[in-house]
Amino acid sequence: FKGLTMLNELRQHLARLQKPIGVADGPAALPLGVTAVDDVLGGGLLRGALHEIAAASEAHLPAATGFTLALAALATGNKSLVWIAEDMTLTESGVPHGAGLEAFGLSPERLVIVAVAHRHELTAAMEEALRCRAVGFVIGEARNGALDTVAVRRLSLAAGDSGALACLLRAQPPRDASTAATRWIVSASSSAIEKNFGPGAPRFAVHLTRNRRGPSASWLLEWRNPDDRFVLVTHAEPVAAPLCHRPHQKVA
Repeated sequence: FKGLTMLNELRQHLARLQKPIGVADGPAALPLGVTAVDDVLGGGLLRGALHEIAAASEAHLPAATGFTLALAALATGNKSLVWIAEDMTLTESGVPHGAGLEAFGLSPERLVIVAVAHRHELTAAMEEALRCRAVGFVIGEARNGALDTVAVRRLSLAAGDSGALACLLRAQPPRDASTAATRWIVSASSSAIEKNFGPGAPRFAVHLTRNRRGPSASWLLEWRNPDDRFVLVTHAEPVAAPLCHRPHQKVA
């Protein structure tokens, strides 16, 4: 009987490896609250899956971080948020600040920060965090360089088993292959000026470059606080028409 039990467990494990992660029969999606975005995502951001969010360049890393925090605010609920980063990453980019977390509707008391020394420890710590039922969202912040494909695959499987959301936050657009359900490239966008001439709500130019449940797309999103929700916005100022559509003018 013991041999049959081990054989059945092996078959189940092989079935999980062969199944398209998060697509065939994955858990419910997390709606972003913007119809145009949720429709492209097949109902929302897939739970129980790995997602990648990268800054368009290092200068846009704060925007990518803010977009990730907004997703975490939608996903965690009463559960904890675990943020795992390499030592050098925390030294160069800093650690999350309480006031910044609250601006995205996140309670600092529910944040757990883990520092690791090496890249392989980052993915291993993320995998362990995903096994905890009290965790609703796991962020792994990595600097430049490719990630081990086997480790990333294990993250996808761990997220699928737990039902939690896992996110790799990267400082630059990655070029390596990935099993992530989605891949986003995020850059900062100008906020609207408030009536008191103060800064408006944060805006993100997001580009969905990989989507296992639909097409790629781009949007300009704004995070509204204290409503804690995304809204779709358009550029307030008129944009010049492409050169091919402008009337021909003779040059003297």
